[in-house]
Amino acid sequence: MEPNYSHVPGECSRVAPILSRIGDKWSILVVMLLGDGPVRFNELRRRVGGISQRMLTLTVRGLERDGYLTRTVFPTIPPRVEYELTPLGRSLLIPMRGLGGWVMENLSLIEDSQKRFDQTTRKVRAERPLTPAAGMTFNK
Repeated sequence: MEPNYSHVPGECSRVAPILSRIGDKWSILVVMLLGDGPVRFNELRRRVGGISQRMLTLTVRGLERDGYLTRTVFPTIPPRVEYELTPLGRSLLIPMRGLGGWVMENLSLIEDSQKRFDQTTRKVRAERPLTPAAGMTFNK
């Protein structure tokens, strides 16, 4: 049975930043990668691919602040840092995996829709005459 949540406009200001964090592409990748167990910072960076050290640092700090992961520093030289999902972070894997599965099941339909939209938009632009905005003139 699905939970019954009603829309409360005043709550949107509390919910929006959380959805923004967990919907961010880097956060999704980090959470998914940590789903297999603890990972060291540099290994996480290699696995994510295409993320700068600064962006990964900001991402894991935000996820740690929100309670999705823990950061453990081991007293070695150089210090070894590992990240691991908390129970809250592991519970987030369930809807993330579900949403990812939904995307994979519908990817072809979505891509076809995007192509049709883009073709229609290009066609409409090509048919629409270029006219100056109010108060503007074209130089000849």
